[in-house]
Amino acid sequence: MSDSPHPVRKHPMKLSTSVSLMISAVIISVLLVVHFLYFVQVSDTTRDGVKDKALAVARTLADLPEIKRALALPPDSGIIQPVASAVQKRNDLLFVVVTNMDGIRYSHPNADVINHHFIGNDINPALLGKENVSINKGTLDKALRVFTPIYDDHHHQIGVVAIGISLVKVTEQIDKSRWSILWTVLFGMMVGGLGTWILVKMLKRILFGLEPYEISTLFEQRQAMLQSIKEGVIAIDDGAQVTLINQEARQIFLETGTQISTRPEDNRDSQPLLLALCDVLRTGIARRDEEINFKGRYLLSNTVPVRSNGVIIGAICTFRDKTEVSQLMQRLSGMVNYADSLRERSHEFMNKLHVILGLLHMKSYAQLEDYILKTANNYQAEIGSLLLKIKSPVIAGFLLSKINRASDTRHLLTLSDDSLLPDNANENQVAALITVLGNLIENALDALAEQPDGEVSVLLHYQNGWLACVVSDDGPGIPPDDLEAIFEKGVSSKGEERGVGLFLAKQQLENLGGTIAVESEPDVYTQFFVQLPWDGERKTA
Repeated sequence: MSDSPHPVRKHPMKLSTSVSLMISAVIISVLLVVHFLYFVQVSDTTRDGVKDKALAVARTLADLPEIKRALALPPDSGIIQPVASAVQKRNDLLFVVVTNMDGIRYSHPNADVINHHFIGNDINPALLGKENVSINKGTLDKALRVFTPIYDDHHHQIGVVAIGISLVKVTEQIDKSRWSILWTVLFGMMVGGLGTWILVKMLKRILFGLEPYEISTLFEQRQAMLQSIKEGVIAIDDGAQVTLINQEARQIFLETGTQISTRPEDNRDSQPLLLALCDVLRTGIARRDEEINFKGRYLLSNTVPVRSNGVIIGAICTFRDKTEVSQLMQRLSGMVNYADSLRERSHEFMNKLHVILGLLHMKSYAQLEDYILKTANNYQAEIGSLLLKIKSPVIAGFLLSKINRASDTRHLLTLSDDSLLPDNANENQVAALITVLGNLIENALDALAEQPDGEVSVLLHYQNGWLACVVSDDGPGIPPDDLEAIFEKGVSSKGEERGVGLFLAKQQLENLGGTIAVESEPDVYTQFFVQLPWDGERKTA
């Protein structure tokens, strides 16, 4: 069985699971450490409390006058044993033993060992006048044993009080404290679990219910989309700081020598774009299809606010060089004109075929021969000569459409016999030539509107990688005072919202390294001279 060309992507744990596990591990680790430290501290505290209790009892017994007097009597006098037994039962002690300076017992829970020597060397420090605490085993269970010296009224040591507390009792008290610690740990785990659940719910709401791997996938798709689109994209947050800029926008900034920064104060060179963004951020009103002059380049921009829960949190602007848009429109217009021209010629050709078929049916062979020769000559004169001179199909179709348009307006558009234009694979140069010729020819036909028999002449001449283009007409001409301003945007004699064609034509030519100039004499002629780099080779027919 062959492997799949697209292996299934393994999804990691869900956000709720990973966060719950991580926080639970942290909480449990912390609680266990706290439990251990607290348990050690409680154990020590419990032992210290038991020791202090035993010392207090031992010191009380050591200060009793009857104990001091009884030590002067024999061990079996029976005075100390009842007192020690009462204290032992009252305080739940393992034993209360009183000895003289020879270590002979005067009391013990087992009366049979009275008058015997105390078992264990841990009594020795007490016989030397020092209180002592130890864990040892005598005749009874292993116990925590406390020793306190007994002094007479003259501060001479006369004996020792030894008190024992069973380690089982000590352990029971420590276990009681341990259970309180465990309940505290369990309560902390419950609170931590509840807090983790609330945190996961909040995170899911903030992340719109998406898992981390879904967010990363969306981010990768978003980045790929932003970098692949032809429009420049720039976005700012509510503090007017740049938060997003794609590669196309960077390329436009690079071409215009502009630096862009995330800090608003560093973006003075890109003020037109930032002003539009800041205005939309402030007003919340979108600005669509707006033309912005950015360092001599005209950008077609759309700026909209970014809202979250009804609150404006930023603004985003998409823009594109208007020259590129115009090039696309001109390219599309050229192809449409070429198709229209072919369609017209196709209809005309079909009509001629019908005429030829009719002459064949009527067997008018002499008239048929004359008609075919006349048609061939007309084709050679009108179309054949144009196709011999113009090798670019797009330009040829464009010129044919303009010739037909001139004919429809009762004007004459001619192509000079000296014209020669090789084909060109550079789409930018072809689009620029269509833009220039389209604007110059249309302006010439508009100028000849009041002159029905006017003529427009076009010369295209290629040499050494350059194309020279001359468009002339015998119209009313251009006033001398207007010659310097006709290439500026908005300057036109045709009314408002005009005066863009020549501006775009000059801009495209200059972007490719070309030039355009004009000569005119009022009421005599107007001539435009164009120089354009042309990546073509001269080809003969």
